[in-house]
Amino acid sequence: MKSLSLKLDDKVFDDTEEITKELKIARNRYINDALELYNKFNHRLLLEKQIKKEIKACKKSSLEVMRDWEEADNEFDAKFNP
Repeated sequence: MKSLSLKLDDKVFDDTEEITKELKIARNRYINDALELYNKFNHRLLLEKQIKKEIKACKKSSLEVMRDWEEADNEFDAKFNP
């Protein structure tokens, strides 16, 4: 386990103290759980961003393939179905 020193805004600290007392859990456990949840949230946002980027690239590639097929089809029609 790693040690960490951090500065919290007074309001965040006060809220944390109030909640940990009500829940009867250690401040350290509460902050670890909160960071774990926040990390999961941000991992999902990053994954969503990456998926959107890849969908955009795939869409562009798919359109290029469709144009190539259409061009080949038109050439075939012009050559064999005058």
